[in-house]
Amino acid sequence: MVQDQDPRDSEFDLRARAELALAYEPGQPPGHLFRNAPLLARRGVQLTIAALLLAGSGAGAVLALRPPELVRGAIEHEYYERTLRGSFMEERPLLEHLGLGQSKAVPGFPQLMRPCDIEGHLVYHLTTFFEKGGMVTVFAFDEPVALKEASGWWGNVYWQVVTSREGKPLVMVAQKKTALAVARASFAKPPA
Repeated sequence: MVQDQDPRDSEFDLRARAELALAYEPGQPPGHLFRNAPLLARRGVQLTIAALLLAGSGAGAVLALRPPELVRGAIEHEYYERTLRGSFMEERPLLEHLGLGQSKAVPGFPQLMRPCDIEGHLVYHLTTFFEKGGMVTVFAFDEPVALKEASGWWGNVYWQVVTSREGKPLVMVAQKKTALAVARASFAKPPA
């Protein structure tokens, strides 16, 4: 029985193919003829390791960008009280907690002033509107908390932790980044 012959096959090729066909039984070749690839050289294992590294890097990046727990609590609190308006406390104690004890009025156009509870901390909540920036919510903590100055974007809002003029941390939350810059000029400690 003659197999399909390629016109490019020489006599040597035909003879070698015939001898190899007689040397082994038909079916699968013996296992020792296969190349034993190490586990890490296999394509499926390489793809699995690459997918795990990519997923781990993505999760690490998200966790590295995640704000501190008190800031996340403030962002959630601001979300639920975004539409609330009114003055539930006097201006003088609020100004003192914001580090503006010498000021006569709250900066901007105040929309909401009230004491709140965030993660078990008594917090003074001020939502105010700045003409050149927009709406900003500022949280001043009653007791000292360990928050470092930082900023970022989380939960579809911009946030920033600044040090007040009296050295206390303030958490500011806004929909627009420019609003945070305007609020920082009003509430934060001036650069030395």
